[in-house]
Amino acid sequence: MKSSPALTPEFATSQWVDKWATYAPNQIALQWDDLSVSLTYADCAKKVHHLAWKLKNETHISSGDRVAILSLNSIEYVLLFFAIQKLGAILIPLNFRLTAAELDWPMQDASPKVLIYEKEFEQTVGKLSQKPAHVICLDVFLRGMDDSPSLSAEDCVIPAADDACMILYTSGTTGRPKGAVITHKMIFWNSINTGLRLNLTQQDVTLTFAPFFHTGGWNVLTTPFLHRGARLILSNKFDPDKVLQLCDDQKVTILFGVPTMMDMMSRAASFEQAELTSVRYAIVGGEPMPVKLIEQWHAKNVPIRQGYGLTEFGPNVFSLNEEDAIRKIGSIGFPNFYIETKVVDDHGKETATNEPGELLLRGPACMKGYWNNVEATAKTIVDGWLHTGDIVRKDEEGYFYVMDRKKDMFISGAENVYPAEVEHTLRLIKGVREVAVIGVPDPKWGESGMAFIVCDEDASLTKDAIITFCKERMAKYKIPKHIRFLDELPKSDSGKILKRKLREMV
Repeated sequence: MKSSPALTPEFATSQWVDKWATYAPNQIALQWDDLSVSLTYADCAKKVHHLAWKLKNETHISSGDRVAILSLNSIEYVLLFFAIQKLGAILIPLNFRLTAAELDWPMQDASPKVLIYEKEFEQTVGKLSQKPAHVICLDVFLRGMDDSPSLSAEDCVIPAADDACMILYTSGTTGRPKGAVITHKMIFWNSINTGLRLNLTQQDVTLTFAPFFHTGGWNVLTTPFLHRGARLILSNKFDPDKVLQLCDDQKVTILFGVPTMMDMMSRAASFEQAELTSVRYAIVGGEPMPVKLIEQWHAKNVPIRQGYGLTEFGPNVFSLNEEDAIRKIGSIGFPNFYIETKVVDDHGKETATNEPGELLLRGPACMKGYWNNVEATAKTIVDGWLHTGDIVRKDEEGYFYVMDRKKDMFISGAENVYPAEVEHTLRLIKGVREVAVIGVPDPKWGESGMAFIVCDEDASLTKDAIITFCKERMAKYKIPKHIRFLDELPKSDSGKILKRKLREMV
Protein backbone atom coordinates (compact mmCIF):
# COMPACT_ATOMS: atom_id res chain seq x y z
CA MET A 1 0.00 0.00 0.00
CA LYS A 2 1.30 3.45 -0.91
CA SER A 3 1.69 5.45 2.27
CA SER A 4 2.96 8.74 3.60
CA PRO A 5 4.70 9.30 6.92
CA ALA A 6 2.86 12.63 7.24
CA LEU A 7 -0.48 10.99 8.02
CA THR A 8 -1.77 7.91 9.78
CA PRO A 9 -4.66 6.16 8.01
CA GLU A 10 -7.13 7.19 10.72
CA PHE A 11 -7.09 10.77 9.42
CA ALA A 12 -7.86 9.81 5.83
CA THR A 13 -11.54 10.32 5.02
CA SER A 14 -11.18 7.58 2.38
CA GLN A 15 -10.91 5.07 5.22
CA TRP A 16 -14.14 5.92 7.03
CA VAL A 17 -16.54 3.75 5.04
CA ASP A 18 -14.13 0.80 5.15
CA LYS A 19 -13.79 1.13 8.92
CA TRP A 20 -17.55 1.10 9.49
CA ALA A 21 -17.94 -1.81 7.05
CA THR A 22 -15.85 -3.73 9.59
CA TYR A 23 -17.32 -2.31 12.80
CA ALA A 24 -21.02 -2.24 11.80
CA PRO A 25 -21.43 -3.81 8.34
CA ASN A 26 -25.24 -4.00 8.53
CA GLN A 27 -25.76 -0.42 9.69
CA ILE A 28 -27.58 1.62 7.02
CA ALA A 29 -25.31 4.36 5.72
CA LEU A 30 -27.14 5.90 2.76
CA GLN A 31 -30.80 5.95 1.74
CA TRP A 32 -32.67 7.74 -1.02
CA ASP A 33 -35.55 9.96 0.08
CA ASP A 34 -38.23 7.66 -1.40
CA LEU A 35 -36.52 4.74 0.39
CA SER A 36 -36.13 2.91 -2.95
CA VAL A 37 -32.41 2.44 -2.22
CA SER A 38 -30.77 1.62 1.11
CA LEU A 39 -27.08 0.80 1.37
CA THR A 40 -25.33 -0.53 4.43
CA TYR A 41 -21.76 0.45 5.23
CA ALA A 42 -20.67 -2.95 3.87
CA ASP A 43 -22.56 -2.24 0.63
CA CYS A 44 -20.96 1.20 0.35
CA ALA A 45 -17.44 -0.07 0.93
CA LYS A 46 -17.86 -2.70 -1.78
CA LYS A 47 -19.27 -0.23 -4.30
CA VAL A 48 -16.57 2.36 -3.53
CA HIS A 49 -13.84 -0.17 -4.38
CA HIS A 50 -15.63 -1.16 -7.61
CA LEU A 51 -15.97 2.50 -8.64
CA ALA A 52 -12.33 3.19 -7.79
CA TRP A 53 -11.22 0.29 -9.99
CA LYS A 54 -13.32 1.58 -12.91
CA LEU A 55 -11.93 5.09 -12.51
CA LYS A 56 -8.35 3.84 -12.43
CA ASN A 57 -8.68 1.50 -15.38
CA GLU A 58 -10.97 3.56 -17.61
CA THR A 59 -9.57 7.05 -17.01
CA HIS A 60 -6.09 6.32 -15.59
CA ILE A 61 -6.36 9.04 -12.93
CA SER A 62 -3.78 9.11 -10.19
CA SER A 63 -2.71 11.20 -7.20
CA GLY A 64 -3.37 14.90 -7.62
CA ASP A 65 -5.60 14.57 -10.69
CA ARG A 66 -8.91 16.41 -10.57
CA VAL A 67 -12.30 14.82 -11.25
CA ALA A 68 -15.19 17.21 -11.91
CA ILE A 69 -18.78 16.11 -11.34
CA LEU A 70 -21.84 17.89 -12.76
CA SER A 71 -24.82 16.24 -11.13
CA LEU A 72 -27.71 16.58 -8.74
CA ASN A 73 -27.30 14.95 -5.34
CA SER A 74 -27.33 11.19 -5.46
CA ILE A 75 -26.05 8.18 -3.54
CA GLU A 76 -23.60 7.50 -6.38
CA TYR A 77 -22.19 11.01 -5.97
CA VAL A 78 -21.24 10.23 -2.36
CA LEU A 79 -19.72 6.89 -3.37
CA LEU A 80 -17.68 8.63 -6.08
CA PHE A 81 -16.34 11.08 -3.50
CA PHE A 82 -14.78 8.19 -1.59
CA ALA A 83 -13.72 6.30 -4.72
CA ILE A 84 -11.85 9.33 -6.04
CA GLN A 85 -9.97 9.56 -2.74
CA LYS A 86 -8.89 5.93 -3.02
CA LEU A 87 -6.77 7.05 -5.97
CA GLY A 88 -5.45 10.19 -4.29
CA ALA A 89 -7.41 12.35 -6.73
CA ILE A 90 -9.42 15.51 -6.03
CA LEU A 91 -13.19 16.02 -6.43
CA ILE A 92 -14.45 19.22 -8.12
CA PRO A 93 -18.23 19.55 -7.48
CA LEU A 94 -19.69 21.78 -10.21
CA ASN A 95 -22.73 24.00 -9.75
CA PHE A 96 -25.41 22.46 -11.95
CA ARG A 97 -27.38 25.72 -11.97
CA LEU A 98 -24.66 27.53 -13.91
CA THR A 99 -24.54 27.94 -17.67
CA ALA A 100 -21.76 26.44 -19.75
CA ALA A 101 -20.18 29.89 -20.04
CA GLU A 102 -20.11 30.21 -16.25
CA LEU A 103 -18.69 26.70 -15.83
CA ASP A 104 -15.86 27.41 -18.24
CA TRP A 105 -13.90 29.23 -15.52
CA PRO A 106 -13.74 26.44 -12.88
CA MET A 107 -13.08 23.95 -15.67
CA GLN A 108 -10.19 26.10 -16.90
CA ASP A 109 -8.89 26.89 -13.40
CA ALA A 110 -9.02 23.34 -12.01
CA SER A 111 -8.12 21.62 -15.31
CA PRO A 112 -9.80 18.31 -14.42
CA LYS A 113 -8.65 15.16 -16.17
CA VAL A 114 -12.16 13.68 -15.95
CA LEU A 115 -15.68 15.16 -16.14
CA ILE A 116 -18.54 12.95 -15.00
CA TYR A 117 -22.00 14.36 -15.73
CA GLU A 118 -25.60 13.40 -15.14
CA LYS A 119 -27.49 12.84 -18.41
CA GLU A 120 -29.85 15.80 -17.93
CA PHE A 121 -26.84 18.14 -18.15
CA GLU A 122 -25.66 16.72 -21.48
CA GLN A 123 -26.47 19.92 -23.39
CA THR A 124 -24.54 22.05 -20.90
CA VAL A 125 -21.51 19.78 -21.21
CA GLY A 126 -21.73 19.98 -24.99
CA LYS A 127 -21.44 23.79 -24.83
CA LEU A 128 -18.31 23.85 -22.64
CA SER A 129 -15.43 25.56 -24.40
CA GLN A 130 -12.86 23.41 -22.57
CA LYS A 131 -13.35 19.70 -22.07
CA PRO A 132 -11.01 17.29 -20.28
CA ALA A 133 -9.52 14.11 -21.70
CA HIS A 134 -12.37 11.98 -20.36
CA VAL A 135 -16.02 13.12 -20.47
CA ILE A 136 -18.27 10.42 -19.07
CA CYS A 137 -22.04 10.17 -18.62
CA LEU A 138 -22.70 8.95 -15.08
CA ASP A 139 -25.43 6.52 -16.14
CA VAL A 140 -23.07 4.89 -18.65
CA PHE A 141 -20.19 4.79 -16.18
CA LEU A 142 -22.31 3.00 -13.56
CA ARG A 143 -23.28 0.15 -15.91
CA GLY A 144 -21.76 -3.12 -14.80
CA MET A 145 -20.21 -1.47 -11.77
CA ASP A 146 -21.06 -4.30 -9.38
CA ASP A 147 -19.58 -6.88 -11.74
CA SER A 148 -16.26 -5.09 -12.13
CA PRO A 149 -13.18 -6.01 -10.04
CA SER A 150 -12.39 -4.19 -6.81
CA LEU A 151 -9.44 -1.88 -6.36
CA SER A 152 -6.73 -3.78 -4.52
CA ALA A 153 -5.27 -2.60 -1.24
CA GLU A 154 -1.91 -2.15 -2.96
CA ASP A 155 -3.44 0.37 -5.38
CA CYS A 156 -5.18 2.44 -2.69
CA VAL A 157 -3.53 5.74 -1.80
CA ILE A 158 -3.18 6.86 1.82
CA PRO A 159 -2.94 10.65 1.60
CA ALA A 160 -0.99 13.16 3.61
CA ALA A 161 -2.97 15.32 6.00
CA ASP A 162 -2.62 18.43 3.83
CA ASP A 163 -3.40 16.67 0.58
CA ALA A 164 -6.46 18.08 -1.18
CA CYS A 165 -9.53 15.87 -1.52
CA MET A 166 -11.96 18.52 -2.81
CA ILE A 167 -11.99 21.98 -4.37
CA LEU A 168 -15.14 24.02 -3.73
CA TYR A 169 -15.64 27.13 -5.81
CA THR A 170 -17.04 30.17 -4.00
CA SER A 171 -19.90 32.24 -5.39
CA GLY A 172 -17.59 34.82 -6.90
CA THR A 173 -19.63 37.86 -5.78
CA THR A 174 -16.51 40.06 -5.95
CA GLY A 175 -15.08 38.64 -9.17
CA ARG A 176 -14.24 35.23 -10.58
CA PRO A 177 -15.01 32.31 -8.26
CA LYS A 178 -12.10 31.13 -6.13
CA GLY A 179 -11.48 27.44 -5.48
CA ALA A 180 -11.13 26.70 -1.78
CA VAL A 181 -8.80 23.72 -1.36
CA ILE A 182 -10.39 21.31 1.12
CA THR A 183 -7.93 18.86 2.68
CA HIS A 184 -8.34 15.54 4.46
CA LYS A 185 -7.21 17.19 7.69
CA MET A 186 -9.83 19.91 7.33
CA ILE A 187 -12.71 17.47 6.86
CA PHE A 188 -11.43 15.26 9.68
CA TRP A 189 -11.22 18.09 12.23
CA ASN A 190 -14.52 19.60 11.13
CA SER A 191 -16.06 16.21 11.81
CA ILE A 192 -14.43 15.99 15.24
CA ASN A 193 -15.60 19.50 16.13
CA THR A 194 -19.13 18.73 14.92
CA GLY A 195 -19.41 15.40 16.68
CA LEU A 196 -18.26 16.83 19.99
CA ARG A 197 -20.50 19.89 19.87
CA LEU A 198 -23.64 18.20 18.52
CA ASN A 199 -23.23 14.96 20.50
CA LEU A 200 -23.44 12.78 17.38
CA THR A 201 -23.97 9.04 17.82
CA GLN A 202 -24.15 6.04 15.52
CA GLN A 203 -27.94 6.04 16.03
CA ASP A 204 -28.40 9.53 14.57
CA VAL A 205 -30.37 10.07 11.36
CA THR A 206 -30.38 13.18 9.19
CA LEU A 207 -31.52 14.48 5.81
CA THR A 208 -29.14 15.96 3.24
CA PHE A 209 -30.82 18.11 0.62
CA ALA A 210 -28.30 20.97 0.33
CA PRO A 211 -26.58 20.66 -3.09
CA PHE A 212 -23.12 19.10 -3.17
CA PHE A 213 -21.55 22.12 -4.85
CA HIS A 214 -21.98 23.85 -1.45
CA THR A 215 -19.86 23.03 1.59
CA GLY A 216 -23.13 22.70 3.54
CA GLY A 217 -24.13 19.73 1.39
CA TRP A 218 -20.91 17.89 2.25
CA ASN A 219 -19.59 19.12 5.54
CA VAL A 220 -22.33 20.40 7.85
CA LEU A 221 -23.69 16.91 8.50
CA THR A 222 -22.88 14.50 5.60
CA THR A 223 -19.19 13.86 6.27
CA PRO A 224 -19.51 14.09 10.09
CA PHE A 225 -22.33 11.52 9.97
CA LEU A 226 -20.34 9.12 7.78
CA HIS A 227 -17.35 9.51 10.08
CA ARG A 228 -19.59 8.60 13.03
CA GLY A 229 -21.21 5.61 11.29
CA ALA A 230 -24.67 7.21 11.35
CA ARG A 231 -27.46 7.22 8.72
CA LEU A 232 -27.99 9.73 5.90
CA ILE A 233 -31.16 10.14 3.85
CA LEU A 234 -30.34 11.94 0.59
CA SER A 235 -32.51 14.12 -1.62
CA ASN A 236 -31.79 16.24 -4.70
CA LYS A 237 -34.32 18.94 -3.85
CA PHE A 238 -35.96 20.58 -0.87
CA ASP A 239 -39.65 19.69 -0.42
CA PRO A 240 -40.96 20.98 2.95
CA ASP A 241 -43.85 18.53 3.22
CA LYS A 242 -41.64 15.59 2.29
CA VAL A 243 -38.98 16.63 4.79
CA LEU A 244 -41.56 16.81 7.58
CA GLN A 245 -42.93 13.40 6.63
CA LEU A 246 -39.46 11.82 6.58
CA CYS A 247 -38.69 13.33 9.97
CA ASP A 248 -41.58 11.38 11.44
CA ASP A 249 -41.44 8.20 9.35
CA GLN A 250 -37.65 7.72 9.54
CA LYS A 251 -37.15 9.17 13.03
CA VAL A 252 -34.77 11.92 11.93
CA THR A 253 -32.79 13.13 14.95
CA ILE A 254 -31.00 16.24 13.63
CA LEU A 255 -32.31 18.62 10.99
CA PHE A 256 -30.23 21.18 9.08
CA GLY A 257 -31.47 24.16 7.09
CA VAL A 258 -31.28 27.89 6.54
CA PRO A 259 -34.04 30.15 7.98
CA THR A 260 -35.83 30.24 4.62
CA MET A 261 -36.22 26.46 4.67
CA MET A 262 -37.34 26.44 8.29
CA ASP A 263 -39.91 29.10 7.42
CA MET A 264 -41.17 27.10 4.42
CA MET A 265 -41.62 24.04 6.61
CA SER A 266 -43.47 26.04 9.27
CA ARG A 267 -45.88 27.23 6.55
CA ALA A 268 -46.35 23.79 5.00
CA ALA A 269 -49.78 22.20 5.17
CA SER A 270 -48.40 19.23 7.12
CA PHE A 271 -46.58 21.25 9.80
CA GLU A 272 -49.43 21.20 12.33
CA GLN A 273 -49.80 17.41 12.04
CA ALA A 274 -46.09 16.66 12.07
CA GLU A 275 -45.03 15.18 15.43
CA LEU A 276 -41.24 15.64 15.12
CA THR A 277 -40.74 13.79 18.41
CA SER A 278 -37.45 12.23 17.29
CA VAL A 279 -35.78 15.55 16.29
CA ARG A 280 -33.32 16.55 19.04
CA TYR A 281 -32.75 19.97 17.48
CA ALA A 282 -32.42 21.83 14.23
CA ILE A 283 -29.11 23.33 13.08
CA VAL A 284 -29.67 26.69 11.39
CA GLY A 285 -27.08 28.76 9.55
CA GLY A 286 -26.70 31.37 6.86
CA GLU A 287 -28.39 34.25 8.69
CA PRO A 288 -30.22 34.93 11.98
CA MET A 289 -33.59 33.28 12.46
CA PRO A 290 -36.52 35.52 13.52
CA VAL A 291 -37.82 35.07 17.09
CA LYS A 292 -41.32 34.31 15.87
CA LEU A 293 -40.03 31.46 13.72
CA ILE A 294 -37.86 30.10 16.54
CA GLU A 295 -40.92 30.12 18.80
CA GLN A 296 -42.95 28.20 16.21
CA TRP A 297 -40.35 25.42 16.19
CA HIS A 298 -39.94 25.49 19.95
CA ALA A 299 -43.71 25.03 20.22
CA LYS A 300 -43.16 21.76 18.32
CA ASN A 301 -40.46 20.87 20.89
CA VAL A 302 -37.70 21.28 18.32
CA PRO A 303 -34.92 23.47 19.78
CA ILE A 304 -33.05 25.73 17.36
CA ARG A 305 -29.24 25.87 17.31
CA GLN A 306 -27.96 28.86 15.38
CA GLY A 307 -24.54 28.35 13.82
CA TYR A 308 -21.90 29.99 11.68
CA GLY A 309 -19.33 28.79 9.20
CA LEU A 310 -17.80 29.35 5.80
CA THR A 311 -16.38 27.36 2.91
CA GLU A 312 -12.81 28.30 3.77
CA PHE A 313 -12.96 27.21 7.42
CA GLY A 314 -15.01 24.51 9.10
CA PRO A 315 -17.75 24.95 8.00
CA ASN A 316 -19.02 24.14 11.51
CA VAL A 317 -17.25 26.94 13.38
CA PHE A 318 -19.73 28.33 15.93
CA SER A 319 -22.81 26.91 17.60
CA LEU A 320 -25.37 28.41 19.97
CA ASN A 321 -26.66 26.05 22.65
CA GLU A 322 -30.37 25.41 22.14
CA GLU A 323 -31.33 26.69 25.60
CA ASP A 324 -30.02 30.13 24.58
CA ALA A 325 -31.98 30.34 21.31
CA ILE A 326 -34.36 33.03 22.61
CA ARG A 327 -32.26 34.68 25.33
CA LYS A 328 -29.37 35.19 22.90
CA ILE A 329 -31.36 35.63 19.70
CA GLY A 330 -29.07 36.63 16.85
CA SER A 331 -25.98 35.12 18.49
CA ILE A 332 -23.90 32.41 16.85
CA GLY A 333 -22.82 31.22 20.28
CA PHE A 334 -19.32 30.00 21.04
CA PRO A 335 -16.55 28.64 18.78
CA ASN A 336 -16.47 24.88 18.48
CA PHE A 337 -13.65 22.64 19.75
CA TYR A 338 -10.11 23.13 18.37
CA ILE A 339 -10.88 26.57 16.92
CA GLU A 340 -9.09 29.76 17.98
CA THR A 341 -10.69 33.16 17.43
CA LYS A 342 -9.67 36.82 17.44
CA VAL A 343 -11.70 39.96 16.80
CA VAL A 344 -9.51 42.78 15.47
CA ASP A 345 -9.83 46.34 14.21
CA ASP A 346 -8.43 47.66 10.93
CA HIS A 347 -4.97 47.91 12.51
CA GLY A 348 -4.95 44.29 13.72
CA LYS A 349 -5.49 45.21 17.37
CA GLU A 350 -7.94 43.05 19.35
CA THR A 351 -11.18 44.85 20.12
CA ALA A 352 -12.84 45.36 23.49
CA THR A 353 -16.08 43.71 24.66
CA ASN A 354 -19.03 44.57 22.40
CA GLU A 355 -16.74 46.49 20.05
CA PRO A 356 -17.10 45.34 16.41
CA GLY A 357 -14.13 43.99 14.49
CA GLU A 358 -13.17 41.43 11.86
CA LEU A 359 -13.35 37.79 12.89
CA LEU A 360 -10.08 35.83 12.51
CA LEU A 361 -9.93 32.05 12.81
CA ARG A 362 -7.10 29.59 13.37
CA GLY A 363 -7.10 25.82 13.66
CA PRO A 364 -6.80 22.53 11.78
CA ALA A 365 -10.19 22.96 10.04
CA CYS A 366 -8.78 25.74 7.84
CA MET A 367 -8.53 25.35 4.07
CA LYS A 368 -5.11 24.94 2.50
CA GLY A 369 -5.66 28.03 0.34
CA TYR A 370 -7.22 29.01 -2.96
CA TRP A 371 -6.39 26.85 -5.96
CA ASN A 372 -3.96 28.54 -8.35
CA ASN A 373 -4.37 31.85 -6.50
CA VAL A 374 -1.36 32.67 -4.36
CA GLU A 375 -2.31 36.35 -4.06
CA ALA A 376 -5.84 35.70 -2.73
CA THR A 377 -4.49 33.03 -0.35
CA ALA A 378 -1.89 35.42 1.06
CA LYS A 379 -4.55 38.08 1.67
CA THR A 380 -6.91 35.62 3.38
CA ILE A 381 -4.49 33.56 5.52
CA VAL A 382 -1.98 35.76 7.35
CA ASP A 383 0.41 34.27 9.93
CA GLY A 384 -1.83 31.23 10.21
CA TRP A 385 -5.00 33.27 10.84
CA LEU A 386 -7.84 33.13 8.31
CA HIS A 387 -9.45 36.55 7.79
CA THR A 388 -13.16 35.86 7.37
CA GLY A 389 -14.23 39.32 6.22
CA ASP A 390 -17.09 39.10 8.73
CA ILE A 391 -17.61 41.82 11.34
CA VAL A 392 -18.51 40.40 14.75
CA ARG A 393 -18.68 41.44 18.38
CA LYS A 394 -18.34 39.43 21.57
CA ASP A 395 -20.56 40.29 24.53
CA GLU A 396 -19.84 40.23 28.27
CA GLU A 397 -20.67 36.52 28.50
CA GLY A 398 -18.46 35.56 25.57
CA TYR A 399 -21.27 35.05 23.04
CA PHE A 400 -20.44 36.09 19.47
CA TYR A 401 -22.73 38.07 17.14
CA VAL A 402 -22.24 38.60 13.41
CA MET A 403 -22.63 42.29 12.69
CA ASP A 404 -22.09 42.04 8.94
CA ARG A 405 -19.81 41.18 6.10
CA LYS A 406 -16.93 43.65 6.03
CA LYS A 407 -17.75 44.49 2.43
CA ASP A 408 -21.46 45.05 3.26
CA MET A 409 -20.76 47.70 5.89
CA PHE A 410 -21.53 51.22 4.70
CA ILE A 411 -20.67 54.67 6.10
CA SER A 412 -23.42 57.20 6.78
CA GLY A 413 -22.29 60.63 7.98
CA ALA A 414 -18.86 59.23 9.00
CA GLU A 415 -20.51 56.49 11.09
CA ASN A 416 -20.13 52.77 10.33
CA VAL A 417 -23.46 51.04 9.76
CA TYR A 418 -23.68 47.25 9.89
CA PRO A 419 -26.77 46.04 7.95
CA ALA A 420 -27.05 42.81 9.97
CA GLU A 421 -27.51 44.83 13.16
CA VAL A 422 -30.28 46.89 11.55
CA GLU A 423 -31.90 43.76 10.13
CA HIS A 424 -31.97 42.21 13.59
CA THR A 425 -33.99 45.17 14.90
CA LEU A 426 -36.36 45.16 11.93
CA ARG A 427 -37.10 41.45 12.45
CA LEU A 428 -38.51 42.33 15.87
CA ILE A 429 -41.41 44.19 14.20
CA LYS A 430 -44.59 42.14 14.23
CA GLY A 431 -45.54 41.28 10.68
CA VAL A 432 -42.00 41.39 9.23
CA ARG A 433 -41.19 38.01 7.76
CA GLU A 434 -37.91 38.71 5.94
CA VAL A 435 -35.65 41.72 5.66
CA ALA A 436 -32.40 42.79 4.00
CA VAL A 437 -30.61 46.13 4.33
CA ILE A 438 -28.05 47.66 1.97
CA GLY A 439 -26.28 51.02 1.71
CA VAL A 440 -27.27 53.34 -1.14
CA PRO A 441 -25.80 56.71 -2.25
CA ASP A 442 -27.02 59.73 -0.31
CA PRO A 443 -26.26 63.36 -1.36
CA LYS A 444 -26.02 64.57 2.23
CA TRP A 445 -24.64 61.65 4.25
CA GLY A 446 -22.63 59.83 1.61
CA GLU A 447 -24.67 56.67 2.11
CA SER A 448 -27.92 55.78 3.84
CA GLY A 449 -29.77 52.55 4.48
CA MET A 450 -32.39 50.95 2.27
CA ALA A 451 -34.47 48.16 3.79
CA PHE A 452 -36.21 45.55 1.64
CA ILE A 453 -39.03 43.96 3.63
CA VAL A 454 -41.29 40.97 3.05
CA CYS A 455 -44.37 41.07 5.31
CA ASP A 456 -46.66 38.36 6.59
CA GLU A 457 -49.80 38.00 4.48
CA ASP A 458 -52.04 39.47 7.20
CA ALA A 459 -49.69 42.37 8.04
CA SER A 460 -50.42 45.99 7.10
CA LEU A 461 -47.12 47.69 7.81
CA THR A 462 -46.25 51.17 6.58
CA LYS A 463 -42.97 52.99 6.16
CA ASP A 464 -43.89 55.45 8.93
CA ALA A 465 -44.66 52.63 11.36
CA ILE A 466 -41.30 51.00 10.68
CA ILE A 467 -39.38 54.26 11.08
CA THR A 468 -41.19 54.99 14.36
CA PHE A 469 -40.29 51.52 15.66
CA CYS A 470 -36.64 52.06 14.72
CA LYS A 471 -36.40 55.50 16.35
CA GLU A 472 -37.07 53.95 19.75
CA ARG A 473 -34.39 51.27 19.34
CA MET A 474 -31.40 52.54 17.37
CA ALA A 475 -29.32 55.61 16.65
CA LYS A 476 -30.62 57.94 13.96
CA TYR A 477 -27.78 57.22 11.52
CA LYS A 478 -28.64 53.50 11.57
CA ILE A 479 -32.32 53.96 10.70
CA PRO A 480 -33.06 53.08 7.05
CA LYS A 481 -33.99 56.16 5.07
CA HIS A 482 -35.63 54.10 2.34
CA ILE A 483 -38.15 51.27 2.80
CA ARG A 484 -39.24 48.99 -0.03
CA PHE A 485 -41.81 46.22 0.33
CA LEU A 486 -41.33 43.09 -1.80
CA ASP A 487 -43.28 39.88 -2.26
CA GLU A 488 -40.05 37.91 -1.88
CA LEU A 489 -36.30 38.47 -1.55
CA PRO A 490 -33.89 37.08 -4.16
CA LYS A 491 -32.07 34.03 -2.82
CA SER A 492 -29.27 31.67 -3.80
CA ASP A 493 -29.61 27.91 -4.22
CA SER A 494 -28.74 27.48 -0.54
CA GLY A 495 -31.45 29.94 0.56
CA LYS A 496 -29.18 32.88 1.35
CA ILE A 497 -30.38 36.38 0.47
CA LEU A 498 -28.58 37.80 -2.57
CA LYS A 499 -27.81 41.42 -1.73
CA ARG A 500 -26.10 41.97 -5.06
CA LYS A 501 -29.49 41.37 -6.71
CA LEU A 502 -31.06 43.95 -4.40
CA ARG A 503 -28.39 46.48 -5.34
CA GLU A 504 -29.33 45.96 -8.99
CA MET A 505 -32.89 46.99 -8.12
CA VAL A 506 -31.87 50.39 -6.75
